[in-house]
Amino acid sequence: MKLKLKNVFLAYFLVSIAGLLYALVQLGQPCDCLPPLRAAAEQLRQKDLRISQLQADLRRPPPAPAQPPEPEALPTIYVITPTYARLVQKAELVRLSQTLSLVPRLHWLLVEDSESPTPLVSGLLAASGLLFTHLAVLTPKAQRLREGEPGWVRPRGVEQRNKALDWLRGRGGAVGGEKEPPPPGTQGVVYFADDDNTYSRELFKEMRWTRGVSVWPVGLVGGLRFEGPQVQDGRVVGFHTAWEPNRPFPLDMAGFAVALPLLLAKPNAQFDATAPRGHLESSLLSHLVDPKDLEPRAANCTQVLVWHTRTEKPKMKQEEQLQRQGQGSDPAIEV
Repeated sequence: MKLKLKNVFLAYFLVSIAGLLYALVQLGQPCDCLPPLRAAAEQLRQKDLRISQLQADLRRPPPAPAQPPEPEALPTIYVITPTYARLVQKAELVRLSQTLSLVPRLHWLLVEDSESPTPLVSGLLAASGLLFTHLAVLTPKAQRLREGEPGWVRPRGVEQRNKALDWLRGRGGAVGGEKEPPPPGTQGVVYFADDDNTYSRELFKEMRWTRGVSVWPVGLVGGLRFEGPQVQDGRVVGFHTAWEPNRPFPLDMAGFAVALPLLLAKPNAQFDATAPRGHLESSLLSHLVDPKDLEPRAANCTQVLVWHTRTEKPKMKQEEQLQRQGQGSDPAIEV
């Protein structure tokens, strides 16, 4: 046993000596490890350089934001609004006018359902600060809602919208504001904005560059959370609606805009007062475009930027009681 351990120790000693001698011999040989060391050093140098560049970027002031186009370079948005006398009329128009005042390069065509302009609307327009054209046309008696009829029985605002289209086509009729229509070749877009809706100013950015007819969803309309086009691969392929989905254009009045050159190129395109319920929009659009050529906006019709809101009709019981007592509110104070 002692002999075996001695032999093992001797073998281990000889191997160690041989290894040491080999290492001493290699010390005199040229080393091939320099290229990897040089590559590692270069990588460290490049990282240091990149860190220095990033630190310099952080110290540099941020670039100036891209300048938006000058207002004169923007196509004009012609907003057509029919309106009629009622207790909440001024409140509705004030709200709408203040939204429109946030939109550059906008021309408001406000059309009264009356034989002549009223002081309330004339004064509001003059104080609005907006570029405007004031028009007035009375809805024929046969087309007016009768006492007790719901609002959906007859289309409303037809004569007023058509009056505005006539003005844009150079057929005159303005009673205030800008009386000359846009000259031929004017680039613009026409939008029909009822005075009781709610509008995001982002909506007007979406419609500004309409080439034909642009479309988007409308919230709180048709008994749905929203109603509007369905889009696939950037094209309108259908409509999300619950009532008469087979209409040519199942769109709300607030859900589309038309390029001004297209309207002027179709002089007979207008709204039809005799159109069936829900077909008023189709009566105009059918003259202008095919459904497949509609231009989806608002992130491919996935964003709601306009809502079909309605102001509750005020209850005037106390006012009526005071009037019977000869103590009603001062009629000289405009509401």
